This record gives sequence, C-alpha cells and structure tokens, in this order.
Amino acid sequence: MAKIRITQYKSAIGATKTQKKIMVALGLGKLNRPVEHNAVPEVLGMVRKLQHLLKVEEINE
Repeated sequence: MAKIRITQYKSAIGATKTQKKIMVALGLGKLNRPVEHNAVPEVLGMVRKLQHLLKVEEINE
C-alpha cells in the first residue's frame, strides 16, 4: 500500500472549525512536523480539503 508524508507549512489560524478538526484527525499540530499515512481514499479526501495548508509527498519504500 502506498504511503504519503504530510507536512503542514501554513498556519491554521484563518481556517474554519471543520478544517481544524481535519488537521487534528490527521495528527497535525505544529508547523513543519511531518506525519505519515497510508494513501487510502479517506485520508486523500481530508488532504484535498486542506491542500492550501499542506505539502504532500509520496514515500517510496
């Protein structure tokens, strides 16, 4: 299964409540701290909602 590395590079101060909840669900809390997730449709949908705040990289193992 493919994996992705998600890094928050912009602040969530101006984000909506829903977007902030999605960030918590993804495990993001501080800027420039990456988290790794499997590239399943549920996670990719959450990333799509926050694409203006995140940087996503594919991990090759």
